[in-house]
Amino acid sequence: MDDADRYRQQLDLVLEAAGFDLWENDLVDGRVTRRASKVFRELGYGDDSVASCIDDIFSLIHPEDAEGLRLALQAHIDGGAEQYRAEFRIRAKSGDWVWYANYGRIVDRDGAARRLLGVTFNVDAARRRELELARMNARLAEQNAELEELNATLRELAASDPLTGIANRRKLLAVGESEVQRALRMGHPLSLLIVDIDDFKEVNDTWGHLDGDCVIRAVAALCAGSVRASVDTAGRIGGEEFAIVLPEIGGRDAQALAERLRVAIKAQPVALAGGAVVCRTVSIGVASVGAACASFVGLLGWADAALYAAKSAGKDCVRVHAGTARHGQGEPAVPRSAG
Repeated sequence: MDDADRYRQQLDLVLEAAGFDLWENDLVDGRVTRRASKVFRELGYGDDSVASCIDDIFSLIHPEDAEGLRLALQAHIDGGAEQYRAEFRIRAKSGDWVWYANYGRIVDRDGAARRLLGVTFNVDAARRRELELARMNARLAEQNAELEELNATLRELAASDPLTGIANRRKLLAVGESEVQRALRMGHPLSLLIVDIDDFKEVNDTWGHLDGDCVIRAVAALCAGSVRASVDTAGRIGGEEFAIVLPEIGGRDAQALAERLRVAIKAQPVALAGGAVVCRTVSIGVASVGAACASFVGLLGWADAALYAAKSAGKDCVRVHAGTARHGQGEPAVPRSAG
């Protein structure tokens, strides 16, 4: 045995121990000068069919992987890639698809590529772990998205009035205080409406609380429909009383909006659960941020005083707090004694 034979034996032993199957192709005449027969025996093919499997290798490659393998091989032959690398699935005798990898390099290039030498080895376990990890990550991302959606729903429910679906008192106070401080800091206008259903006790006493809820929902819907989406905030303070926060709206415009809302509510028939149809009126108090009003609680007090004046004036009307007129808004003012 000469040195070359010993070297080949040693190389075969090292490759076998590492799980590699050495192959070699003659790129000039297309012959497979060394076959990766170990791979096909591993896949369950007998010695009698190994040669035909190797000669018709692409018939055993998964259809989704065949084109990528061809492109990787061609890129190396053309000189665009330093080495040939590809991962692909081969159909076993049992019909299962098993992942393998090819690493190769042209070892004889005399002007044109002549000889391609490489190894094939099984990467099925690693690829399946990767695929399982990818599936787990995809599922985790999906679950996180579902959880975020659920949390968003819970946050919305926590900020919404359960009867009407508009903002609840907690959200109104939080949004209102934030908007008041922003308006004061930037010197921008901000107004608040308080809307109260007139003689609401009469509705409950005459038709019952379920029909009273129908009226509350109808008024809440008109309040929400009268404001700018994602800008204004309409909410239920409690009972039959509502508030609307109006950033960037001064007293004059707020009073005009309140008047339109009052007319719309008065004209809106409400179908009750028992079949009756009623129309209700509202009284509305208007207040706007001024130098003497440094908090949302203070603005609520001003608007509530204006609402009290509207009730005292006979209901079904709009009144504006005196502080609003005094700070350059120019509307009819509510006397200070009213609030």
